[in-house]
This record gives sequence, C-alpha cells and structure tokens, in this order.
Amino acid sequence: MDYNLAALKLLSGQLKNARQSQSQDSSTPSALTLFGILFQRAWLQGILVSGSTEQGHFILDDGSGIIELSLSNEFRQRNWKLGMYVMVVGAYSLRSGEPPVIKVHKMVDLSPFPDREAMWHLEVIEAYKLFYDE
Repeated sequence: MDYNLAALKLLSGQLKNARQSQSQDSSTPSALTLFGILFQRAWLQGILVSGSTEQGHFILDDGSGIIELSLSNEFRQRNWKLGMYVMVVGAYSLRSGEPPVIKVHKMVDLSPFPDREAMWHLEVIEAYKLFYDE
C-alpha cells in the first residue's frame, strides 16, 4: 500500500468508473485511476444496511450505490450495528464477477452527529470541483 497516494473522498456510485492503472511504476502495486488520479484507498460515508461483525463484512449504502466492506480483526471486535452512519477509509479492490470491496483501514461511527451526512455530500462535491474536475 502506497500511503503517499491520497484516499479519495467519493460516493460509491463514482467508483464504478475506477479502472486498473496502466502504470508501469512498481512502487504503486494494484493502483487504480479515477478522474485521472492514481489511488488505492477510498474514503466514503454511509449507512450500514446489511452484514454483521461476526461475518466480518457489511454493506454500506451512501445513497449513490452500495459497496461491500471487509473488516479486519481489529474492527470485528467493535460493536457495529445496522443503521449506523459511518466513515470508512480503506483499500479499494475491483473483483471480477463480484461487487467491489473496501478492506477497511479506518471506520468511525458518526451516528451521534446527524448533520454529517449532509456535510459529507458537500465535501465530496467540493473535492470533485477542486481536484477531480478537469
């Protein structure tokens, strides 16, 4: 994982346009491109709509689509519940024949802050206009 590459603030619907990088740079294995930007990690926020801690995965819905979250042992020991509004940062992986997945590196419950969802959409729009829009 190359932590010099930014974790892009995105909606899950935008990730459908991500493509495997054609980069010959071996320092960024399994990198992807989106909006002409090389990345490995995605930063999303949404509601946990399916799954469980015991299963080790959840489905996150951010209003633009859904994406699978794969939890490491560190995150399986926490008390995640369906309906929580969470922030997730993790390695984004395309899988053939299966939905894409984010291997969670960071996950925070934002449910106690009801304005976070509206603010998130504004943050993604701002990031798109500042960094991704050509």
